Order: sequence, then structure tokens, then C-alpha cells
Amino acid sequence: MFDFLVTADGGLTTAGYAVCIIAGILLFVAAIAFAGKVSEKKRMGTKQLVFCAVTMALAFVTSYLKIFEMPWGGSVTLCSMLFIVLAANWYGPKTGVLVGLAYGILQFLQEPYVLSFFQVCCDYILTFAALGTAGFFAKSKHGLVKGYIAAVIARGAFHALGGYLYWMDYMPDNFPQSLRSLYPILYNYSYLLVEAVITVIVISIPAVSKGLNRVKQTALE
Repeated sequence: MFDFLVTADGGLTTAGYAVCIIAGILLFVAAIAFAGKVSEKKRMGTKQLVFCAVTMALAFVTSYLKIFEMPWGGSVTLCSMLFIVLAANWYGPKTGVLVGLAYGILQFLQEPYVLSFFQVCCDYILTFAALGTAGFFAKSKHGLVKGYIAAVIARGAFHALGGYLYWMDYMPDNFPQSLRSLYPILYNYSYLLVEAVITVIVISIPAVSKGLNRVKQTALE
């Protein structure tokens, strides 16, 4: 079954792409269904569909807008994680997780590399689904900032787990050998936390914060 979906060099077969596309569509539809339950007006399902689709599209586009590369590898993007976090902040953790799952599949389809099913989960599926945990903080004071920080930490945990299981042999030569045992943690959090700091600064700007609050009100109307 694995060979039917994955090529010998770790890419996807035509059947593999088809399965991933179908799974992504189903997860996205499920996310919209959950989003509809948090709205008092069921007629706003179309609006929820549009808002969730826009967050995924913006996350995908900005993930390729790289500000700079870190010395050990890993890219700092233009606040790409924020947009999945916004879906969670608007519609709750269930919707956020499902939007993150669908987005993870989208990222996987763009640059697939398969060693095992669990490796795919650690590198693509669960890592982006973890961004949906931001929804747990939506109703608290400064909930977007708190949720974003928690989401970044959760995403990094899955990346680090995958690093320990599959990528230790890819440690760059310029990485301190004395810290070898911490390589997956330091590598992944080095670029994730730098992007997180930049994003938190941006969303804490009064004008940006006010604008995001207005967008949230529109999303929930």
C-alpha cells in the first residue's frame, strides 16, 4: 500500500497526490462545519468558508516569502503561521486544527518527501494542525498573542520529535558538536521563535491589533 502511494525516491505517485488532495478537501469541509457551529447565524456558512480559505491561501503564499535564512538552516517567513492561528482564534480550536491539517496537506503536496507515515505527520500534518491550539486562548485577554505563542511552541514540538526520529544525520557541520543531543530542538525553534518574535511585534502594533479585531468581528458576524 505504501509503495502504491510513494515513489522510490520519497515523492508521491499519482495515487498519492489524489489521496492527499481528497483528504485535504474533506478536512477543509470539516473545518467549515465546525466553524458553522460557533456562529449564531447558520446562513454565514459561506462567509466562514471564504474566511478559512483566505487564511489558508495567505499562509501558503507568505510561507514562500522568506525574510532570511538561519545559520543552521530553516527560514523565517513573512508571518505565515499567523494566518492559521487567526482561523483558530476566530472559530475555535477544532476548526483551527482542521484548517491546520488541511494546510499541512497542502504544504506536503507542494514539497512531498516521505520516509514513513509518521515522518509525514511530524513534518507536515501534525505540525500545522498544532497551530490550531491557539483557539484555546481565543476568549482570554490578549488571546491572539497567547494563542500564537502556544501554537508556535506546539508546532516546534512535533518538528523536534521528527528531527530526533528521522533527521539527526542531517546536522550541519557548523552546528556545535557539544549540543548534538539538542540539535532538533535548537534547529527548529531557532527559526520558529525568531518568526514568532517578529509576528508578535507586528500584531502588537495598535493599528494592526485594531485592524485584526475588526476582521474578527466581521468573521463572526
